[in-house]
Amino acid sequence: MSLTGGTGRGIVTDQLSERRTAVVIEDDADIRQLLETVLEQAGFETVSAANGLDGVEAVRLHDPLVTTLDVSMPGIDGFEAAKRIRAISSTYIVMLTARGDEIDTLQGLDSGADDYMTKPFRPRELRARIEAMLRRPRANGEAAAASTPAPAPVQASPSPAAAVVQQVQPVPQVQPVSQQPVQSSDPTIVHENVARHAAPVGQSVVPIIMQPTTSASDDVEGWLVHRGLKLSPATRIVEVDGGEVDLTRSEFDLLQALMESRRRVRSKADLALMLRGESYITAYYVSEADKRAIEVHLANLRRKLADSTVAPRFIETVRGVGYRMTSDD
Repeated sequence: MSLTGGTGRGIVTDQLSERRTAVVIEDDADIRQLLETVLEQAGFETVSAANGLDGVEAVRLHDPLVTTLDVSMPGIDGFEAAKRIRAISSTYIVMLTARGDEIDTLQGLDSGADDYMTKPFRPRELRARIEAMLRRPRANGEAAAASTPAPAPVQASPSPAAAVVQQVQPVPQVQPVSQQPVQSSDPTIVHENVARHAAPVGQSVVPIIMQPTTSASDDVEGWLVHRGLKLSPATRIVEVDGGEVDLTRSEFDLLQALMESRRRVRSKADLALMLRGESYITAYYVSEADKRAIEVHLANLRRKLADSTVAPRFIETVRGVGYRMTSDD
């Protein structure tokens, strides 16, 4: 296997700092050198491979933050390479190919790619797309944070001196209960009048707060819920009728944007810019390929959610405009 790195580039060994390594998988030497230059200008150390098998091995060895991947290569093609990379790494994958047909875009995104660009590409646009992807959180870091258990509360035990004082206290005198009705706006709080009548004479009274019983999913705040579909932006977990659904980064971000917008229609151009981290009111160009990519992402998302396009339960298409969530009825 032959892997090459750019001039003056080395492997980052400091595990305390974030590694910014990029793997370039491209069989054309001129394009490979151009990609190395673009990524180095963006602050990456690059490792290059001229075929799919060497590229998969480079990703396994270097665990890059970003991987650019050609489709037409000797040995295994880019679609198969993307599947193998996605099985071992959460690296951001950008597929670069001369194939611009919709079926090729669909196959590339379905293989695990995060973005799909056709050749010839504009270096500034490639760099902008990569920087936009980096502003989106990586799934493996979130999963680790989400799986970290919270520390168990420590209960203080009474001191021996307190136990002796309790033993020598006189028998409390029970006062008659007042006939005044007890009112409280919070049903989880026991009114202090009740606590005062039940407490021994001479002791201070503190209102008792009773914690309601909740389920595990109720303990997590910030869930977006719609007709059996639940999404947690904090943990990046999606559930349908209690079962977890595995989504790609782009699919998750699209679903979150639609759920937050609810009945407001989001156009394909709007969603494409959102995935790139850009505002809709900008001078950035949204190509037809970008819009087709949104269609592909939405088709995959609907398939994973088991949502029908004929009688949608979650996401509906507003013909000629864009997408929105279905009504709550």
